[in-house]
Amino acid sequence: MKNTTEASAFILLGLTSTPELQLPLFAVFLLVYLLTLAGNLGMTLVILLDPRLHTPMYFFLSSLSLVDFGYSSTITPKVLAGLLMDDKLISHYACAAQMFFFILFATMDNYLLAVMAFDRFAAVCKPLHYPVIMTRKMCAHLAFACYTSGFLTAVVEVADTFCLPFCVTNVVHHFFCDIPAVMTLACSDKHINELILVFVASFHLIFALTIILVSYMLIFMTISKMHSGEGYKKALSTCASHLTAVSMFYGTGIFMYLQPSSSHSMDTDKMASVFYTMLIPMLNPLVYSLRNKEVKSAFKKVIARAKLSLAF
Repeated sequence: MKNTTEASAFILLGLTSTPELQLPLFAVFLLVYLLTLAGNLGMTLVILLDPRLHTPMYFFLSSLSLVDFGYSSTITPKVLAGLLMDDKLISHYACAAQMFFFILFATMDNYLLAVMAFDRFAAVCKPLHYPVIMTRKMCAHLAFACYTSGFLTAVVEVADTFCLPFCVTNVVHHFFCDIPAVMTLACSDKHINELILVFVASFHLIFALTIILVSYMLIFMTISKMHSGEGYKKALSTCASHLTAVSMFYGTGIFMYLQPSSSHSMDTDKMASVFYTMLIPMLNPLVYSLRNKEVKSAFKKVIARAKLSLAF
């Protein structure tokens, strides 16, 4: 008879089982995490301190930075603990909590990128009506919708995963409690649960991507009609950073979740997961700050103020 006694905890296999690689990987991911914290919290602080950046675009950018900070902090500390202290055990409750916050921040990230695309559409295509469209009340409602959708999605997906019985093995072939990796441990029929996962992920990705694609289609149609070369460059530059962030986020998201579980290779999934859980949150502030003169100018002012205050 098979042992169907449920274990009280999971074992995360982590990124590697090779002892020689654990310390170098710990150093690399610690640096990535510190850069992520500094970049995202620094971006939020710069936007908060500079009154010129108190606009809808930068409000959503600061929200995205805070979400990326939470996104990375949900995963990376446990990965670092696993690499440094070989701490691979995680309780069912801790696993469910990690999964919940991961889905929460990922869904919020998804919709914030869509809202930012809509904001760019309003700024480029409806410049005279922009202050009327993107009011503070409108921005607050859009942000609240992002947060609410993230919360509801996380509740549904965690409940859908943890209603399954886990038996025989408790070894998760991943470095965090990702849904596909945890679902493979279920010892009952999980076909319906997988369909729910694919449906919910597909709905959110397709809905947000539709908003983004339609927004940019209208933006490029407007840009193509511009006779001023300066206006053309300005409109294009305001969209370039966002398009880069969108490409990075949705490329890995579609690769990970819009395929059947039979097509999943855990080693490939781990590599993709490292990219979207650790590297993208680090790269987003760089993408937005390096291509944005206003952010760079505000950042220099904050540094100058800090040096001045330290001098006195």
